[in-house]
Amino acid sequence: MSVIHPVILCGGSGTRLWPVSRKAVPKPFLPLVSEETLFEQAVRRVAGDDRFAAPLVVAGGAHADLIAAQLGDAPGARLVIEPAAKNTAPAIALAAALLPEDAVMLVCPSDHHIADASAFRAAALAAAALAREDYLVSFGIAADRPETGYGYLRRGAPLAGGYAIREFVEKPDRARAEAYLASGEYSWNGGIFAFRAGHLLAELAAHRPDMARLVREAAAGGVAEGARFHPAAEPFAAIAGDSIDYAVMENTARAAMVPADMGWSDIGNWAALADALADGADTDGNVVRGGVADFAQCRNVFAMTDGPRISAVGLEDVCIIVSGGEVLVTTRDGAQAVGKLPGAAGQ
Repeated sequence: MSVIHPVILCGGSGTRLWPVSRKAVPKPFLPLVSEETLFEQAVRRVAGDDRFAAPLVVAGGAHADLIAAQLGDAPGARLVIEPAAKNTAPAIALAAALLPEDAVMLVCPSDHHIADASAFRAAALAAAALAREDYLVSFGIAADRPETGYGYLRRGAPLAGGYAIREFVEKPDRARAEAYLASGEYSWNGGIFAFRAGHLLAELAAHRPDMARLVREAAAGGVAEGARFHPAAEPFAAIAGDSIDYAVMENTARAAMVPADMGWSDIGNWAALADALADGADTDGNVVRGGVADFAQCRNVFAMTDGPRISAVGLEDVCIIVSGGEVLVTTRDGAQAVGKLPGAAGQ
């Protein structure tokens, strides 16, 4: 059986976890959950396993040196440097154009936390089997709460190792999220995919022909410099960017999903990071990362500091972040709006 080709997508503007995450060093390249960065974790999840090839990393030029440093001496790893940020569909298609037609791609964001690597690999193998049958496969993340910040996948007919996707659902309100959870038919759309490279490009040509053509031109006109590949800038710049969900997944008749219960989090805001670190909480649910914090009469407070002591009294469900001379205080519910703050948006 052919190996699976991990494609790791690196992007983002570094706003949602401001002030720790910045444009120069955004979330994937920070050691948020462990001593390893999220990007290093993404690489390691498929390293040392002969069922997986060396990773193909797709990223912007601003972070190329960071990526090279964190890849270290990973044998066979390649870096594709996007000339412009055009969302996930062109990035994934670019990787597909650089792989053999029959190669099975495992597309992974670089900034997600997955607690159970063995469950991840098992889901990847099931997804790859469906991808070899020319299904376009999403990981359906086991939903454990009525989350309003994620899109959902509704299960359809059973397939070997997974299900057809009956429906893609945008981020719901609270009542609908609770109904989805109660029904047992819905999973979170985690943004992890498996495709056969040639079939993905054929589907893209059917649904976004201009994008498919320009990606082909950018790949064909690109230049390799050692392990780095630079696509042709002019055709890539002409692409109208779109997500892989909108460009392909919601249009294809071959959408499938594999269920994945693997301790997944997109670490999408400070509350999500606090949840990912909950195993280290005290008896009142308070979590400290990176320095010293003193709590009195506090519950479910997350504190992270790069030096100054944090002291809190009488707080509940609050995140306090001190980094690089900036201080952020937010409720857990307010954490989703951090990226809109002037400090984050204008960095």
